Amino acid sequence: MSCVTIKLNLCSPNTPSFNTLPLDGHFNFHEVHHAARDFGNRYQFLPMAVLHPKTVSDIATTIKHIWDMGPRSELTVAARGHGHSLQGQAQTHRGVVINMESLKGPEIQVYTGSSPIVDVSGGELWINILHESLKYGLAPKSWTDYLHLTIGGTLSNAGISGQAFRHGPQISNVHQLEVVTGKGEVINCSEEQNEDLFHSVLGGLGQFGIITRARISLEAAPARVKWIRVLYSDFAAFTQDQERLISAENTFDYVEGFVIINRTGLLNNWRSSFNSKDPVQASQFKSDGRTLFCLELAKYFNLDKTDLINEVRLAMAHQKPSTLKCLN
Repeated sequence: MSCVTIKLNLCSPNTPSFNTLPLDGHFNFHEVHHAARDFGNRYQFLPMAVLHPKTVSDIATTIKHIWDMGPRSELTVAARGHGHSLQGQAQTHRGVVINMESLKGPEIQVYTGSSPIVDVSGGELWINILHESLKYGLAPKSWTDYLHLTIGGTLSNAGISGQAFRHGPQISNVHQLEVVTGKGEVINCSEEQNEDLFHSVLGGLGQFGIITRARISLEAAPARVKWIRVLYSDFAAFTQDQERLISAENTFDYVEGFVIINRTGLLNNWRSSFNSKDPVQASQFKSDGRTLFCLELAKYFNLDKTDLINEVRLAMAHQKPSTLKCLN
């Protein structure tokens, strides 16, 4: 999803000139077909080369070299993370794709205290941040559903999660960025330093620079989580409940809604965690061929606050049994 496309209006790329750049990483001019695909699977733009950087300097040197080549070329540069873009944002036709997962910055650095944070490379995956921060009893405030995405990728897109109603999207939980601009400059930015660049890059779809490092807010990780999925066949009831839950106080810590175009057996194999002790089995929901709506909910609590389980039950107690099925 890491996606940065910088159109530079330069002359045709000279392949040998890239080979002479002083890099710790390397260019690959042959194995480039994987960089012409993404999760959306709608666009395929074959690049001229893929840069595998080891340092931020590799990225800056490459972009500055392209900038310095002159005003005639139409060479483009795109930063690619884990390839989860939907519109070909991380692709570039006959340009240079930067493989951000090759970036070897400093290790993940977690800082504890009253306002804990983590410093991390833009090419790092969120799942790795979770594993590292949990060692300190901490976790990021705002997530995405799928954690095998790069930091720079989701911050370039906003990073919407089920915690966004409480903490805002991921871009609302960033203290500082390191960015490589379209001229190859490496700039640190925050709300106090280079403010315009900071707010442009966050959620800017890569049009203002490449995020190479970020400082992100953390919070105390809960001791336990109660996870519930609620199925609806009625859209009005689904949206009303979602609006009520995100606007009310002391309900859930995670609220996310989505649509399911059901297929035979989909619910029966939905999650391996559903077992015979669940109050309502997914298999009991008559749904083949129907459009269903789902609320995914989570309540965080500590071991000495198990009474919050009852609060979770009460949060949805007003619903009629015919409207929803609750999968715990």
